[in-house]
Amino acid sequence: MPSLKNAGLRQIKMKQLLTIFFFFFVAVADAQTEEEKLITTLKEFHQALVNKNTFYINQQTDKALSYGHSNGWVENKTDIIKDLETGVIVYHGFKEDSISVLINGTMANVRFVAQIAVTMKDFTNTYHLKVLEVWKKKTNRWVLFARQAVKN
Repeated sequence: MPSLKNAGLRQIKMKQLLTIFFFFFVAVADAQTEEEKLITTLKEFHQALVNKNTFYINQQTDKALSYGHSNGWVENKTDIIKDLETGVIVYHGFKEDSISVLINGTMANVRFVAQIAVTMKDFTNTYHLKVLEVWKKKTNRWVLFARQAVKN
């Protein structure tokens, strides 16, 4: 017949094992959540471009932002906001596909294929692009640090 002492030790070991499993599960779930959080932020940022939500764009971009277009045009943070407000560029739709995320500490690169409907200087077109965005973690949120697109 097993002693009470052995039964108590088994319970302690089982609790320790469950605690280790719980912390492992939380760590894995947190890593998945961070990637999902970044993808959500990315999609919200693109929708903010369509909606001309310059307040959100200001909050979600780094002060040193470099925003490269497929035609070689590069905007900084001030340019993006000004060009949206003045109608130099008007985004009508933004669809992302084949999103891949690589997070390394406080930096992440996100690659995706995009269909972007846009009007620029009275010319409307839908562009099929391959895009790389670099996001930087600030406190508990991701901000866009750099972006470059090429024609697909």
